[in-house]
Amino acid sequence: GVDCSGFVHITFRDRFGITLPRSTSQMSKEGIQIMQRDLIAGDLVFFKTGTFTQHVGIYLEKGKFLHASTKKGVTISSLGSTYWQRCYWQARRI
Repeated sequence: GVDCSGFVHITFRDRFGITLPRSTSQMSKEGIQIMQRDLIAGDLVFFKTGTFTQHVGIYLEKGKFLHASTKKGVTISSLGSTYWQRCYWQARRI
């Protein structure tokens, strides 16, 4: 398996030729911060899922994002779900 930051790191490296930092914390400082309403496919979405825990995914379209879940593996989720709305932190464009 792969964690969320590893999944994003590998995807950007292999699909786009972009090398991102390996940790979610470091990724959250890359590119430019954007408003959630301005998201386009390929933007990174970040969540604070616990006191010291962060999560990252890749925005797709129509409120959906791709990410690696510890329970479901690589999956697509909705930014509109109660859980992800509550945990949403920021979005960044690389």
